[in-house]
Amino acid sequence: MPIKAIAVDPKNPAGFIEISPEKPAPGQYDLLVEVKAVSVNPVDTKVHAGLQKSGLQQPRILGWDASGVVLEVGSGVKGFKAGDEVWYAGDITRPGSNSTQQLIDSRIVSHKPSSLNWAESAAMPLTALTAWEALFEHLKIQDAAEGKTLLIIGGAGGVGSLAIPFAAQLSKVKVIATASRPESAAWCRERGADLVVDYRELKGNLAQQGIENVDYILCLNDTDGHWKAISDLIAPLGHICTIVENQQPLDQNALKLKSAALHWELMFTRSMFTTPDIAQQGEILRQVAQLLDEGKLSTTLSETLQGLTVETLTAAHKKLLDGHMQGKLVIVY
Repeated sequence: MPIKAIAVDPKNPAGFIEISPEKPAPGQYDLLVEVKAVSVNPVDTKVHAGLQKSGLQQPRILGWDASGVVLEVGSGVKGFKAGDEVWYAGDITRPGSNSTQQLIDSRIVSHKPSSLNWAESAAMPLTALTAWEALFEHLKIQDAAEGKTLLIIGGAGGVGSLAIPFAAQLSKVKVIATASRPESAAWCRERGADLVVDYRELKGNLAQQGIENVDYILCLNDTDGHWKAISDLIAPLGHICTIVENQQPLDQNALKLKSAALHWELMFTRSMFTTPDIAQQGEILRQVAQLLDEGKLSTTLSETLQGLTVETLTAAHKKLLDGHMQGKLVIVY
């Protein structure tokens, strides 16, 4: 059966087209995967928006969150064989998962959780890796003493929906999440937040709870808009991590006075630069799969669309751009 993919249209970068790529041959560390489901993330819409500005010469296949079945393995692959069920977030420098077949570096792949179906699995990898790397590699909340506080700005989104239970189950911190709507606040509490506050008037809302400073801050949306509050709220010697690029210069004076640290998290760094520890992503996904199979974590899937088509991908991007997603949106092939 020929490979089918939905790609950004070089003649009209605002839209998508269906293409039939040639079957790719696995490199040394690659898996060729038959993709069963793909999640749609904000990175998809951001890359798409960038392509609309810059233009492109060839169709570009987006999509960086998938589950599927291994068809072939490269000569240097260890731990995987044809027929294995896998999940992964992918590599932004390579063709994406909006395709029925995809090459992926085996070192950033793990066997998928046996307790989840294709859609439930595809909803997880990118956000799980982002949340895990931010919390445990940058902020290092696993070392925090009891009584320390973590503020998650954007608790109901894809990353926040996993950062909350990761922090609640794998550290001693008190988890504070922001949400603006009642259903979003309920979602955060269900996932383990100790306290949920409205992000509007954040400092005032925390002050009403007797909280003047927090030890750790994970910013998952609008770094520019929240920066003043973040700078004011972070405790002396505190740690901040953000996943959202800034559009304006960020005033560092308050952080300098407090000897506070600012960390950046980009899930694609390891694959983009082929870092020496690139296989750590596969290991993180293995640990997350174990948590899911032990019932300590649940999928963040909230909506499913059927079929890899121009129409479903267009609808998925529109839903994300509307800005009110709770959990994750997945397309099942």
